[in-house]
Amino acid sequence: MRSRGLRPPGRPPGGQPSRNQQPRNTPPRNQPPRPPAVLRLGDPERRLHAGLIAMAFVLSLFAGRLVQLQGLDSKVLQAKAAQYRVQPETLPAKRGSITDMKGHELALTVDAAEIYVDPHEVDPNKRDLVGATLARELNLPKEKVAAALAKTDQRYIPLDRDVEPLRAKRIMSLRFKGVGSKPTYRRLYPGGKLAGNLIGFVGFDGHGLEGMERTYDKVLAGQDGQQSIEIGRRGERIPMTRSTRKEPVPGRGVRLTIERDIQWAAEQAIDRQVRASKALSGSVIVMDTKTGQIIAMANSPGVDLNHWDAVSETERSNRAVSEVFEPGSTNKVITAAAAIEHGGVTPDTVFRVPDQIQCADRTLKDAHPHAPERLTFTGVIAESSNVGTILAARKISDQRLYDTIRAFGFGSTSGADLPGEQAGLLPPWQSWSGSQRCTVAYGQGVSVTALQMASVYQTIANGGVRVTPSLVAGTTDDHGRLVPAPTAKQTRVISETTARQISGMLEAAVGNDGTGTEAAIPGYRVAGKTGTAMRYDQKCGGYCGYTATFVGFTPADAPRLMALAVIQDPKKGHYGGMVAAPVFKEVMSFALKTMKIPPTGTKAPKAVLRAGE
Repeated sequence: MRSRGLRPPGRPPGGQPSRNQQPRNTPPRNQPPRPPAVLRLGDPERRLHAGLIAMAFVLSLFAGRLVQLQGLDSKVLQAKAAQYRVQPETLPAKRGSITDMKGHELALTVDAAEIYVDPHEVDPNKRDLVGATLARELNLPKEKVAAALAKTDQRYIPLDRDVEPLRAKRIMSLRFKGVGSKPTYRRLYPGGKLAGNLIGFVGFDGHGLEGMERTYDKVLAGQDGQQSIEIGRRGERIPMTRSTRKEPVPGRGVRLTIERDIQWAAEQAIDRQVRASKALSGSVIVMDTKTGQIIAMANSPGVDLNHWDAVSETERSNRAVSEVFEPGSTNKVITAAAAIEHGGVTPDTVFRVPDQIQCADRTLKDAHPHAPERLTFTGVIAESSNVGTILAARKISDQRLYDTIRAFGFGSTSGADLPGEQAGLLPPWQSWSGSQRCTVAYGQGVSVTALQMASVYQTIANGGVRVTPSLVAGTTDDHGRLVPAPTAKQTRVISETTARQISGMLEAAVGNDGTGTEAAIPGYRVAGKTGTAMRYDQKCGGYCGYTATFVGFTPADAPRLMALAVIQDPKKGHYGGMVAAPVFKEVMSFALKTMKIPPTGTKAPKAVLRAGE
């Protein structure tokens, strides 16, 4: 049933509005229209004041900014502008030369060029061409050059700092955009391997890394200069602009005491013997007995300084001062000096020498078995008897023997100021075991370098006065003027009489009945001593192999030169008289001829080696 509801008022039945009813949102027909809105203008004077205030505010902001830029921040902004516009450049100093005693260049500096790239400026369409050309001209891997050119966010990448000037000129003539060159220097070693372990080398930054190049780097390097120029946006120099320049100061030269030809002969001799004996390594030293100057210091294997980066660090070291070893019988001269000076022993003192002796808990033997024999002290040294040396050492105290060894320079560096030099090993006498007192007497239980042992024989040859070994004669300027090095320190170690007596004993060791006959030089009187010591090797954790040595001087009655040859771990023969003495003979013979040292013309006195002879 449909419900009936009330109709809205004014609406007739059927839902349609009545005629008299107007739509809800439509105004009545007889109501007048609303007048239009009128814009009322404000007070002109107030409007003008507001505008002036706004303009003054804006102008004050501009004025404040100008004050800040021109006054407060001017120096800061100026510096920033200069940072982008002014380009500083280092002017490398020319490194001084290293020469031998006669001025022959062993290391020198020549002009070179650095080739660099600015990847940002390289034409992308020519990048492959530029990369291939630079790789070919600079002998660099294509991948390395391509990788450098791909770093477009970098503006300066050096490719090679050691380019010959003509090659650099040819590269720059190609006019590749983004490829540049600037002058620099390169280090050359004319001798290649000559004195390589001694001279050392410089790194890619131009500073010494090893050897004399490192020790005297500040003297050789000089002082770099500085230059500042103004450049444009593309890196070109702006003409007619200010520039500053501080000239570089060239380095001073270093003159060594080395004699080039003798150094070459020493290297050849030790190389041959190391190969022939299948040894691990070897060293040779030649010294002036009066001045202590080192005339040659050779090592085998050597190092080619023009390709030093291809050699291991061990082979680059100067073994003559960095490698320590037990000296063996060459050390017996120190025991002889102590026994003669403080034990009442003379060269003619007779000892009954068996082939073995008991020392505390050890039985020590001579190199060869023999029946007990009556040897003079000269015979003990000439025949290198361990037992006879121990008997002589018992004439003095442990402390006296230690003090004498110390006075000869063991246990401390030589004072030559050579890079990598070791002090060796000399235990305090209070710590010696019962057997060590005996072994120290004949050179086992102490460790030395080749230079330390050479210094011992220089002292004996110089009448008992030790002269600190030296390798540098002085420094030179651009005109070759020499500023001599300070005079080497001299120290008396033993008396002149003792030194002369030991010299005679050493001369007998090179005679017909001694162990050093292979070191004899026809026409010259030679004094020297062989050494054969067991070699301590860390790899095997004990004594493995031998160290063969010969050291001596000539002419024995008026010494001028001494030489030492030491060979480590020889496999074909191991006695010092067989392996090292021939090297001494070859090197010393060459040195005598080179330095024009004539024989004295005298004959060695007859030495008595056995009682009753």
